[in-house]
Amino acid sequence: MPESRSEEAALPLCDSEALQERGRAHVFDVSQYGQLLRAFALRFDGEAVAYLNRCAHVPTEMDWQEGEFLDGDKQFIICSIHGAMYEPLSGRCVSGLCGRVGLTKVELSEREGKVYWYPSRDIRPAFED
Repeated sequence: MPESRSEEAALPLCDSEALQERGRAHVFDVSQYGQLLRAFALRFDGEAVAYLNRCAHVPTEMDWQEGEFLDGDKQFIICSIHGAMYEPLSGRCVSGLCGRVGLTKVELSEREGKVYWYPSRDIRPAFED
């Protein structure tokens, strides 16, 4: 997590209960370098994690159906286009053409039954005032 992260910078994402263990992800819009992109949050081994919805091999969305990112055994995040596989907790590539490049993490926190995400220098809210 970023050392200088402040709770004031946290943006509400969803209720904690919306992220079921190894279930459907919560998909949301962000902006990276001014380009509108999708990101997703899911729960794996009790931890809420989020990444940009972009395969490290070719920058394409990975879900095979809206919000469905895990493989059939629900062990890895998988790109539906190329079959690249990523560790859910770290985003590290474990198989496929993604090489040593992993997924781009979006920082999350969870408190009082809510999940929050933190904009960064590069990843911003999709529609800022």
